[in-house]
Amino acid sequence: MESYEPERLSSAQLAAMRRSLTSGRGALTRRSLLRASGMGALVLGGMATLGACGIPPAKRADAGMASDDHSAEEKEVTFSNWTEYMDVSEDEKGRPTLEAFTKRTGIRVKYTEDINDNVEFFGKIKPQLAAGQNTGRDLICVTDWLAARIIRLGWAQKLDPSNLPHAFANVSAQFRTPDWDPGRAYSYPWTGIPAVIAYNVKATGGRKVDSVTQLLDDPKLKGRVSFLSEMRDTIGMTLLDQGKDPGKFTDTDFDGAIGRLQKAVDKKQIRRFTGNDYTADLSKGDIAACVGWAGDVIQLQADNPDIRFAIPAAGYITSSDNLLVPAQARHKTNAEKLIDYYYEPPVAAQLAAYINYVCPVDGVRDELAKIDESMASNTLILPDKEMAAKSRSFRSLSTKEETAYEEKFAKLIGA
Repeated sequence: MESYEPERLSSAQLAAMRRSLTSGRGALTRRSLLRASGMGALVLGGMATLGACGIPPAKRADAGMASDDHSAEEKEVTFSNWTEYMDVSEDEKGRPTLEAFTKRTGIRVKYTEDINDNVEFFGKIKPQLAAGQNTGRDLICVTDWLAARIIRLGWAQKLDPSNLPHAFANVSAQFRTPDWDPGRAYSYPWTGIPAVIAYNVKATGGRKVDSVTQLLDDPKLKGRVSFLSEMRDTIGMTLLDQGKDPGKFTDTDFDGAIGRLQKAVDKKQIRRFTGNDYTADLSKGDIAACVGWAGDVIQLQADNPDIRFAIPAAGYITSSDNLLVPAQARHKTNAEKLIDYYYEPPVAAQLAAYINYVCPVDGVRDELAKIDESMASNTLILPDKEMAAKSRSFRSLSTKEETAYEEKFAKLIGA
């Protein structure tokens, strides 16, 4: 297990956090995607504040051990989630899937939309976790890098497979074995968030753009290309284009990706590196093609029929939001039952129809088609086998790697 060790952040890490929180994932609403990303953000929101609160830097010896479970006598579960990440009734007064769960099981769900970004939320719960206390939450939903950190620190409870038959059977292959939680012993994905190639077919003169090589080398796109200011997405997509695995790359591989992008910057092929602000330029055609987030593409397509997307033959990067039961939670079994409930295909379909993110549940297509055929055929919501096979995740980074990589990336993008 990992221990807290107070450290100073590099200027590159601080810059990365500012980008993420002001114009990148951390700045977006749930409908337009993502949040703050990266170990550096966690260090700022977690380690530094832990020291300020007077909490011991080392992980508690008993952290993460199962707490007394009061599920049987207390038919309730407290669930913290992001805003606009749960289905809502037409009159906006109810949450149909949660209400159906309560009706079926008798377990009352206290549902709270109190996660606005990973760093802020971690700041709320870390004092209790570090002290071995109950956070007041039985189930939380956090992005993969933070889920990995919480698990490594021993602050998540190991899940009981006997309470998760649907989840175990139905989790999609592309989400089944992340390097930070092999076999999903501590977590299950709530949704997936892909980075893809997006382009404006009018701006490209009717041509398809479907590879990072094309973005970096096509002279007809010169000065009208953008990449994301999120290091994992931009470097991950470039690594894939170079035939490298983002889940296993070396320092040399990383430097090769930086060098490849730097050449495109030097010859002014890349117009700029952006947060979510690429969407306006792409819609107008000022940016002809880019690496962007799938959730943005779905929204842009609703208003502009010229917006298209492509999945490179080399593959694409997918991150995820994940459900965990915090250490010392009072209602672990009830939380596991709620996780499992959302892996039943009819329930998963109802949720996917509302939130429009990649659904991590196998067997949901027919159920979603009953609700909306266009959603069932949208591979940005339900990847087909070919697309799912191309999904890759950016591997977990050590603090040393995070510092070194962010410094190099910051220099590349001029941050």
